Amino acid sequence: MSARRTRYAAVTAVALSVLFAAGAVTVASAEREEGPRTPDSASADAGFARDMAVHHQQAVEMSFIVRERTTDPAVRRLAYDIANTQANQRGMMLGWLDLWDLPKVESAAAPMAWMGMPVTGDSAGDGALMPGMATRTQLDALRKASGKEAEILYLRLMTAHHKGGVHMAQGCVDRCSVEVERDLAQGMVDAQESEIALMADMLRKRGATA
Repeated sequence: MSARRTRYAAVTAVALSVLFAAGAVTVASAEREEGPRTPDSASADAGFARDMAVHHQQAVEMSFIVRERTTDPAVRRLAYDIANTQANQRGMMLGWLDLWDLPKVESAAAPMAWMGMPVTGDSAGDGALMPGMATRTQLDALRKASGKEAEILYLRLMTAHHKGGVHMAQGCVDRCSVEVERDLAQGMVDAQESEIALMADMLRKRGATA
């Protein structure tokens, strides 16, 4: 190849590299300008984070209660796993609300409004704010029970709680726009459905049903 052709090829390669780099910068700049949109307070992302944080808090509470009311290792282990998992997930959801600079409590929106099924007042009954949540009367009964009675009551209450949680989490999978939140919600669906099956088996071993 002649020196002139060599120089021409080199100049052409540099020019193409510059054009490619300029295009990449333009695309990257556009992505930065658009960026991931921060959910607003009325979004499914914010509504799910708020409501599921409350839902999870009750699961943690019930799990700590039953650990004090029975010595059964299987129930205590399940309760520990649920409390630990849901406390961590609750922290993540509250952290997202902080990151989005959104309130953790939205008085203007009823629970479940983000799913199109708002719960107003105490329509769920006796302090149960959302589907699956235990009532004040049921929580008092769990605190007073012990041994096998406490185990059965906990497993029944947590089964209902998980079913409500799965319904809400699936709502986020279908409606939320933040990918990491949808992934967390799908993980909740999978894990809680598995635990529902486990608790059904634990109830059968205790001569009870959900």
